[in-house]
Amino acid sequence: MPEMLLEMEQEDVDIPSRRVLITGATGLLGRAVFKEFNENNWNAVGCGYRRAQPRFEQVNLLDSIAVHDIIHEFQPHVIVHCAAERRPDVVESQPDVASQLNVAASGNLAKEAAGVGAFLIYISTDYVFDGTSPPYKETDVPNPLNLYGKTKLEGEKAVLENNEGAAVLRIPVLYGEVERLEESAVTVMFDKVQFSNKSANMDHWQQRFPTNVKDVATVCRQLAEKRMLDPSVKGTFHWSGNEQMTKYEMACAIADAFNLPSSHLRPITDCPVVGALRPRNAQLDCSKLEMLGIGQRTPFRAGIRESLWPFLVDKRWRQTVFH
Repeated sequence: MPEMLLEMEQEDVDIPSRRVLITGATGLLGRAVFKEFNENNWNAVGCGYRRAQPRFEQVNLLDSIAVHDIIHEFQPHVIVHCAAERRPDVVESQPDVASQLNVAASGNLAKEAAGVGAFLIYISTDYVFDGTSPPYKETDVPNPLNLYGKTKLEGEKAVLENNEGAAVLRIPVLYGEVERLEESAVTVMFDKVQFSNKSANMDHWQQRFPTNVKDVATVCRQLAEKRMLDPSVKGTFHWSGNEQMTKYEMACAIADAFNLPSSHLRPITDCPVVGALRPRNAQLDCSKLEMLGIGQRTPFRAGIRESLWPFLVDKRWRQTVFH
């Protein structure tokens, strides 16, 4: 009997005292954020919806009672709000649903966070800017071109109105260790890169800054840890990779990373006509976080190789593994 008591006490000692709640923990960014906090002495709980079980709590963020309950039960010190409808074309086709999640749920989460004194980090986007005069500082006036950018900007306002101590973290296009290639606008190009028997048109107009989710996760943790020591850490922040590339250039870099040909890829320099309007160059100025000593940047080629090698169908590579 005494041995058993000792074991239970031992277990209690091992649970980190700092608690963080992550929404959208089943998504590309959320998984990385959960992992980063979990591996750095935080007691992390993740919430998901469709893909929640068994690793994460299933919470519908549109259900304000469920949200209230998990926050009051867990009493987090920090909440990282990664959940969103992030596909611009889906937002345009289902504006009401997108607004519910990106705006209403974010405002409610901010209110609940304030109720337990939790530091909320709301993940936003470079798409709040129109992309006509980069780079953009946190103080620059937003002017979103599409409904996705508009809902995320409304979400920022809802968060800061309901919780004056919250932080907004704007980030650009993300990539990382995907479960499916479609999970990221960067990795989704891999099939076009690999099937070199068929020529593929690639956008060479919009200037992007592909950003690794592991780097964003590190920034979230560093920001949270700084805030635990300094209550003045709040407001709007920007983080971004620093390698400027069009989708065509990313596709070529991906081909190069795996020693694949890129001659079948065709750069299209015209402004895209289909789908939601997109900013030409919404480069984020990250000097505010850099001045705080916060940040991490994985070189694109190294990050993309790590993310995409499981999806490589190259015959020679398969021979080395299976024969």
